[in-house]
Amino acid sequence: MGREPLISAIWDTLAQQSLMLTAERRIGKTTVIKKMKDQPIPGWVPVFQDLERCHSATEFAMVVYKEIHQFLSARSKATRRARELFAALGGTEIGGLFKLPEKATAPWKDILTRTIEDLIHENDASSGKLLFLWDEMPFMLANIRDREGERTAMEVLDVLRSLRQTHAGIRMVITGSIGLHHIVTSLKDKNYANSPVNDMAHIDVPPLEKPDAIELAALLIEGESLPSPDKQAAAAIAAEADCFPFYIHHIVRALKTHGLDATPANSARAVASQLIDPNDPWELLHYRERIPIYYPGDKKTVLLILDELAARKPESSIDELLAMLKGASTFDDREHLLRLLSLMERDHYLKRNEDGRHRFRFPLIRRWWKINRGL
Repeated sequence: MGREPLISAIWDTLAQQSLMLTAERRIGKTTVIKKMKDQPIPGWVPVFQDLERCHSATEFAMVVYKEIHQFLSARSKATRRARELFAALGGTEIGGLFKLPEKATAPWKDILTRTIEDLIHENDASSGKLLFLWDEMPFMLANIRDREGERTAMEVLDVLRSLRQTHAGIRMVITGSIGLHHIVTSLKDKNYANSPVNDMAHIDVPPLEKPDAIELAALLIEGESLPSPDKQAAAAIAAEADCFPFYIHHIVRALKTHGLDATPANSARAVASQLIDPNDPWELLHYRERIPIYYPGDKKTVLLILDELAARKPESSIDELLAMLKGASTFDDREHLLRLLSLMERDHYLKRNEDGRHRFRFPLIRRWWKINRGL
């Protein structure tokens, strides 16, 4: 709901290049690409794939092969180049798909490259372009890195970039709950020098616009048949949720569960209850638990920055944060602080004002952080 302008902008961008969708968890980026799959514009055939289940480069290549095989088969076409490769490797054909011998070493680069070439050469342009909507690709790359090593993860990124540059008709949309920049940074620490996504556009998925968030809350109140004596209830719910559709749903559900009228006061109480619930129904602990993973070696510094912005100085300049860190720890590196703050912005913890002062990006997360950290 309310995503039509964003989706239109994505389709416009895809006419020129592939792109990455970045967003905080629970904002709805997966829902956006699923809507694109269900309601494509003329000339496109979107394929949605959740790559979280892929733990190796070979699994990824085979998932892509199966999708392209099905796409071409539906148009009476064949993956000829891939079939020749599988036959040479001793593969067996089952239901039109090839399966490699159990102990065979699959050349995933060749499988991926030949399959994409089949798509380019066999598909009739009038049938529509195949658009890959790849969810959780950064998670897959992390799996590959941890299981097969940094070199293989680097090669996956390089092969995909090479395919995009070689074949103008290929389009990819990549999303994920792990920032791809963290994966690339970890690879650069292992002497990976390439820029694997600098040919892709970047589009940030924001929370809903305020009118759309209010309308969503109003429709949910109506749908749940909640008594709503206060006309400002929907606006209050949208504001309490920072216009996150996920949180709006949860607030209305909490009102329904506890038999409460939809009023601003009850909405505020529902949110307060959710923020201190030990079961963490909104999965907010993720914001804290991912810090050691995202910032290895900088956990203490990041916590100090967030604590400062949550409880003491809601808006702080770089020099003020550096002075705080010097007083609270042995940290004394302005350049490193600049790098950390940039990463924290990309991870949607922080946002800069026009005057360059940093603050929490989402007031709701700042409110939870204060409670969780006992500040």
